[in-house]
Amino acid sequence: MLLPLLAACAQTGGVRSAAHAEGPVTVGILAINDFHGALEPPRLSLTVADGKGGTVQVPAGGGAFLASAVDATRARYAHSLTVSAGDLISASQLASSIYLDEPAIGVANRIGLDFNAVGNHEFDRGREELLRMQNGGCAQHTPRQPCAVEPFKGAQFRFLSASTVTESGKTLFPPYMIRTFGSGARKVEVGVIGLTLKQTPSLVSPGGIKGLRFEDEAASINALVPELKRQGVDAIVVLIHQGGQQGEGGLPDTCAGFTGEIRPILDRLDPLVDVVVSGHTHRSYICEYGQLNPGKPFLLTSAEKSGMMLTDITLEIDPKAGRVVAKRARQVPVQSLPYTGGRGAVSNSAVTPVFAPRADVAAYVKTYTDAAKAFSSRSAGLLAAPASGRNLAMLIADAQLAATRSAGAQIAFMNPFGVRAPLTPGVGGALTFGDIYAVQPFNNTLVTQSMTGAELKAVLEQGFDANGPEQALIPSAGFSYMVDRSRPVGQRIVSMMLNGQPVDPNGMVRVTTNSFLAQGGDAFTVFTAQRTAQIGVSDLEALEAWLKGTTPRAVPSEERVREAP
Repeated sequence: MLLPLLAACAQTGGVRSAAHAEGPVTVGILAINDFHGALEPPRLSLTVADGKGGTVQVPAGGGAFLASAVDATRARYAHSLTVSAGDLISASQLASSIYLDEPAIGVANRIGLDFNAVGNHEFDRGREELLRMQNGGCAQHTPRQPCAVEPFKGAQFRFLSASTVTESGKTLFPPYMIRTFGSGARKVEVGVIGLTLKQTPSLVSPGGIKGLRFEDEAASINALVPELKRQGVDAIVVLIHQGGQQGEGGLPDTCAGFTGEIRPILDRLDPLVDVVVSGHTHRSYICEYGQLNPGKPFLLTSAEKSGMMLTDITLEIDPKAGRVVAKRARQVPVQSLPYTGGRGAVSNSAVTPVFAPRADVAAYVKTYTDAAKAFSSRSAGLLAAPASGRNLAMLIADAQLAATRSAGAQIAFMNPFGVRAPLTPGVGGALTFGDIYAVQPFNNTLVTQSMTGAELKAVLEQGFDANGPEQALIPSAGFSYMVDRSRPVGQRIVSMMLNGQPVDPNGMVRVTTNSFLAQGGDAFTVFTAQRTAQIGVSDLEALEAWLKGTTPRAVPSEERVREAP
């Protein structure tokens, strides 16, 4: 069952303490984004100021450590909310992903999350599975069996989706919620709007969002501001799954050279918005946005990814005037376990607190990590050297071509944005299933279809058009193409070679992609034709089969996508 709306609206948050008879009411907003099912510390580091004019790397993240950071920060406030700006689930660690991110929801419940804006990754497994994340239950909507470890009760917090509209014209989840703090003359109300980015249809498999519309972000927010004000809210907080990034030298609590796709949205927002909590780009920043656009005096924040950082936002609200009179924010690095990575050891530092894992969350996480060990530790092949980025995408494309030769495949393509982690082999080149699952955690199948040479050129051109960020499709061995960015959009692919011969625009070729691309994902819509399409094995099965053998598989290194001279 969905949580009762009225009950959620009427709740008060935070630890009660004696309020001053006069002056503003203080409300804390504890914000995260892009948690991505990071049950365990992700073996990643944050760059933080060392207090001496320099910086230091600190290890950060993980569910139990984030829980402790939230507890410590929440204790500073009599009234608080804990919020997420989307991508709480999916593209997750193996122990969360193979259990359909049920444990990610479980961790968020235990942390005390209040609201999560729907991100694009929330839709990775489709609408019905996302509704199960909210409502609970064990109905099966994916190839994986739900409730494999324990019954799933669903989220104890609210998903919000102001810009995601169903066939009925209503939003998929509530567009906003109102939370009340205090009472009588000291009562204040905070309205929280949540929404995803308009480009979501190009980032997820279209079949899973059939019938949904993703409307303009700024227009969706602005339409709700007057409604919230009519209901008497004193502060408006927006949770949006879109973001930006700082320029060179920016630290987690600065806003140096800020750019990104969120800026045109922010520049159109109603100035009555007080705070925008953002995400999607996996970056950290705190911006007094009025310094970038004087007509938009709201606070803008983002807190990295994987529970590595928590943004502590303080609102001072005048209950008599019914408005925010002061707002400020600071970043709280979630310093966790030291580790040794590809660039050496990352140790704890005294420049920021080291959080102990919260015991109940750590025990809960261990239940799932222990259950996942049989999946993650089994052998999955051999690799001659570490692989990442374009080289890893080539390796994946080669694997997919080999797996679909029987369907007539001549070329396979991998989308680089779908490569979610590097592959680092162990002793003797050994890889585990956990290693390869981290690279491709989406459970896509392979689709082989017939295309003309002209259609092939058209789909490659879509990687260099103005629809979303540039993304050169990475081909399998035997195929290469040349790009000339100085040419107009639609005319940038200047040559295509298959097995040493130019591709005939009128000839037919058999092309393999993952099912995400085949349904038009990442804005490669030409693939949706699927002429004489044949469904094959999963992308993981293909990669594992390619890596199996008595000698380690070499990592491709040749140039398959070349720049015009």
